[in-house]
Amino acid sequence: MKNDGIGSANISALHCIDLSSPDIHTSVSLLKQACLDSGFFYVVNHGISQEFMDEVFAQSKKLFDLPLEEKMKLLRNEKHRGYTPSLDEHLDPDNQINGDYKEGYYIGVEIPEDDPEAHRPFYGSNVWPTAGTLPGWKETMENYHHEALEVTKAVSRLIALALDLDVDFFDRPEFLGRPIATLRLLHYEEKLSDPSNGIFGAGAHSDYGLITLLATDDVCGLQICKDKDTKPQIWEYVPPLRGAFVVNLGDMLERWSNGIFRSTLHRVLGNGQERFSIAYFVEPSHDCLVECLPTCQSKVNPPRYPPIKCEAYLLQRYKDTHADRNSYK
Repeated sequence: MKNDGIGSANISALHCIDLSSPDIHTSVSLLKQACLDSGFFYVVNHGISQEFMDEVFAQSKKLFDLPLEEKMKLLRNEKHRGYTPSLDEHLDPDNQINGDYKEGYYIGVEIPEDDPEAHRPFYGSNVWPTAGTLPGWKETMENYHHEALEVTKAVSRLIALALDLDVDFFDRPEFLGRPIATLRLLHYEEKLSDPSNGIFGAGAHSDYGLITLLATDDVCGLQICKDKDTKPQIWEYVPPLRGAFVVNLGDMLERWSNGIFRSTLHRVLGNGQERFSIAYFVEPSHDCLVECLPTCQSKVNPPRYPPIKCEAYLLQRYKDTHADRNSYK
C-alpha cells in the first residue's frame, strides 16, 4: 500500500476468506461473523490470476487516459452503459457540495437487441470503444465480467451455508442463473477530500443490490461506518490487499436475511493521489421474488419486509435515492 497519509487513522480489521480452502466450516464461520458485523470482508485465492487483474487495470487506465472529447463519445446511454464524467454523480447529496470526484464506465450483461429479454430495464447492449481506439479492450472486459460472476457465485454458496440454506440456493435460475450484473470501472482524481466541507471522492452510501466485488489498486481510500446512527459517525479505512477482492453485502441481502446480515454505509476519500478501482455489482434476475428467507424468521422474529420482485425493488430504490445506478466505490 502506498504512503497515502492516513497515518494513525482508524483501520478496519476485516476477515479474509480463502475460496480455495478445503476447510469449508472455517470459511463459513469467518464469513458469517463478517456478515453479522459489517457485511465487509476480503476474499483471496478466488481463481482470477494477478496477471489478468493487472491487464484489466491497465486497460481501464487506457480508457480514462483518452481525451475527454473521445470519452464523451462513449457517454452513458439510456440503459446506463458507458462513460460518466467527474462530478456527474452525487451519492450523498445532503452532505456533498459537488458531485463525486471520479469518472466511471458501466458495462452490463450484454443482451442482443433482438433478444426477447432486451426490453427489461437492466438488460441491453453495451457501449464499446472501437477496436481501433482501444484494441482488445472489449474482449478483456467481457472476460473479466464472466470471471467476476464466477467469483460472486462462489461467495454466494458460502453465504447460503452461513444462512443455513442449501449450498446451491443462489445458483437457481431465478437467482443468479440469469443475474443483473454490472461492471464499473472507476478513476478518482488527484483530489484531496474534505468531509467537513462536503468534498468526497464518493459520498456515503450503502449498495442496494445483493453482493459487490471490489478490486482496487494500492491507494487507500475506501472507508466504512459500521453504525450509521452513531454521532459523530466513526469511519474506518479498508486497506487495499493485493490479490484480494473486497466484498460487501447490499441492502437486498440485508432485506432477504430479515436484517440479520448487514449492509454497511461506506464512502471514498481522496488523498491527493490518483486511484483506480473496479466494482462488480450483482443482483438476481428481474423476476426473482425477494422475500424473507425461511431460516431468517420465527414467531419472535417475523418477516420485517413484504415480498417484492427484484425488478420492482431496484426500480423503486433508484427512484428513492435519485441515483442513476448502483453504489460506487
